[in-house]
Amino acid sequence: MFVASFTRSPIPIYSTTFSSSVAAASRLSRLRCRPCAHSRPLLGPVDRSSKASTLSDSLKILEWDKLCDAVASFAGTALGRDATKAQLSSVDVRFDESRRLLEETAAAVELIKYGAGLDFTRVNTVLVKSAITRVSRGSPLDGVEAVAVVGLIQIAETLQNTLKAALKEDAEWYNRFMPLTQMLLDAVVSQSFVKTAQLMIDEDGSVKDSASSELRRSRFQVRVLEQKLYQLMDKLIRQEKNETSTLEMCIVNGRCCIKVMTDRSTIFDGLLLSSGSRAGSMLEPIAAVPLNDELQRARALVIKAEEEVLSKLADKMLAEIDDIQNLLQIIIRLDVITARAKYSLAYDGTFPDIYMPNHIGGEPSDSLSQGATTSSASSHPSRRNWKLYMPKSYHPLLLKRHLEDLHNAKKDVVDATAEIRRNFLGKHIEGNDGDACLASMKLRVSELEKNYPVPVDLMITENTNVLVITGPNTGGKTISLKTVGLGSLMAKTGLYVLASEPVKIPWFDGIYADIGDEQSLTQSLSTFSGHLRQIGAIRSQSTHKSLVLLDEVGAGTNPLEGAALGMSILESFAETGSFLTIATTHHGELKMLKYRNDAFENACVEFDELSLKPTYKILWGVPGRSNAINIAERLSLNYVIVDGARKLLGTANAEINEVIVDMERFKQSFQEHLQEAEHYLILSKELRESLLVAKKKIADHAQRKIPVAGDMVHVPSLGMQVVVSKVEETKGEIIVQAGNMKLRLKLKDIQSQRRRTSRIWRTHGNTPTASKWGIGWG
Repeated sequence: MFVASFTRSPIPIYSTTFSSSVAAASRLSRLRCRPCAHSRPLLGPVDRSSKASTLSDSLKILEWDKLCDAVASFAGTALGRDATKAQLSSVDVRFDESRRLLEETAAAVELIKYGAGLDFTRVNTVLVKSAITRVSRGSPLDGVEAVAVVGLIQIAETLQNTLKAALKEDAEWYNRFMPLTQMLLDAVVSQSFVKTAQLMIDEDGSVKDSASSELRRSRFQVRVLEQKLYQLMDKLIRQEKNETSTLEMCIVNGRCCIKVMTDRSTIFDGLLLSSGSRAGSMLEPIAAVPLNDELQRARALVIKAEEEVLSKLADKMLAEIDDIQNLLQIIIRLDVITARAKYSLAYDGTFPDIYMPNHIGGEPSDSLSQGATTSSASSHPSRRNWKLYMPKSYHPLLLKRHLEDLHNAKKDVVDATAEIRRNFLGKHIEGNDGDACLASMKLRVSELEKNYPVPVDLMITENTNVLVITGPNTGGKTISLKTVGLGSLMAKTGLYVLASEPVKIPWFDGIYADIGDEQSLTQSLSTFSGHLRQIGAIRSQSTHKSLVLLDEVGAGTNPLEGAALGMSILESFAETGSFLTIATTHHGELKMLKYRNDAFENACVEFDELSLKPTYKILWGVPGRSNAINIAERLSLNYVIVDGARKLLGTANAEINEVIVDMERFKQSFQEHLQEAEHYLILSKELRESLLVAKKKIADHAQRKIPVAGDMVHVPSLGMQVVVSKVEETKGEIIVQAGNMKLRLKLKDIQSQRRRTSRIWRTHGNTPTASKWGIGWG
């Protein structure tokens, strides 16, 4: 990617209006104290205890909580989802922890690609946790909970077996799956509990009859008594049945009764359990009372026998409670890691090369290269020149929303098509309305596919401390800020970054943002004052390892004062405020900071003057230019007004804009040629790979055919041609005649072979021609 370099011009080229703002900024700079390396220039006193609050506000501005929810949705268990949110929400992690999290995610990606699945949806972690709590308190185990524990152990055993099979296939998988390899292999899988539970508990959580002899007898007695009661009730109902009464058997509190829907007396005596004009009367026949009492006692014996079985199973689990509890923690942790991996794969993320910023000079002091990034690093020799390198980066929440809308739109088309085929939409849409609705849905899909989110190229050189982005509203400046902030948070918390390879991101100790119209209403602060308070807190708390994102710096007040204040703020951050500061602005004066301070760099949001719309692309190394007068002219505003505006603006600014236009055109042309060159480079690599494959096939074909006696073969180790005397194919050997000597050689030692036959020449006129060469190549 082209990054333009500029030299300072000895001749001032800015207008009188701009000169006054620069002068104001210079006066402000001279008035404020120059900070030493360890001082913190203040824009207002800020309590250091508010650091957590400032970071929390920044995360809220970046909508980090929404991204955490999106990643957590890929977890398979309830506790896994909660743990995923908790892990991602805790952004205060050390550099080595960030490295470990990324290594875990990369290992999970490899496991998924291998086919391990890592599907934890069948594990009910809530029930397993409840079972552990019950058993730890000495309470009997619930049958459903026991089934959940068995499921936990079985999924762990399946993962272990899959891993062992992979290692048996190729020992290299051990390192590729690290650190998950050791985590899985170290897990203790209790097969004894599984076997015991499966003997006692059914898949639905009920205790099996075979779990104990007492339970089998009690359940048999219950079935016998229930059968007797059903027969008795059926007999009574049939005896009482007539045209005016309606009787039916029902159960009240576990006792068999008869429901009578009329008020007249019955032929059997009974106990009235309840009555009602509409619901009828519930009668327990006197003849059924002894059987009901006996049934209740039998059922109590069943419950007691079941509790004894579950109590024994609880004792079995208690003996292995530590292993099961540890296994639950491992599965939850794996679920969290897998959620990060599945999210990264679903959105085609890239493993980030994350490095620790060095205080001195801002040079990288340590970096992480693993998995896919290893090849990327070697294929990009100039990669070390970047402080931050995120080519073709997507805002994760915008991409998620677009893909969801596209998925829903396609689903609507499929559903509508199926409905039309089924019944032509029936009563809902009739006639041509159905086709019109379907056409509208298809158009919606087409529009979404066409209007795919535009990725942003984020590339900042290592000697840049402050990047100033200028451009029109809705042009993508704020989205670019949030993309950098979210990408940095993703890399820090173990997520792949939604960008093209290679990706290089510093590990920031804090990511601070002042974006949008966030303000403290409780403190009755205006928008301008709210921004200043936030910037003051950020300036006080940021370090030489922090990322600072400022949106529309200096806005909300008088343009001249705002520009001067914005310049002073950015110069403060450039000196000792942060490792990297990215600011957006409408103040054209701020783009001149680059020509006064090498720590600054310019970028602008591209604007298409023909369509009068932003392209959402960033042009690096190019300062933004004003488009207001040109837009007014294209919108056919009165030419007198347009000319007057140009005169008031001054010729100097017009000349600056012309220079910027030329730079933008050059930049655009360079990008087109660069993309064309990259295209041909890819083609040449593909052709080279194809040639290598073809060459190998030809070589393999030439070397492995088995010769026969009389063939001439070449032996590379001897450097000579020899004649085959005998072939011992079963031994993989041949005997050859080399001069007066006979040698025994391996077939693999033969490089090429040819059939030795006589040559027959025929003469046509004065030109001899070969009618048969007799050379047979393998």
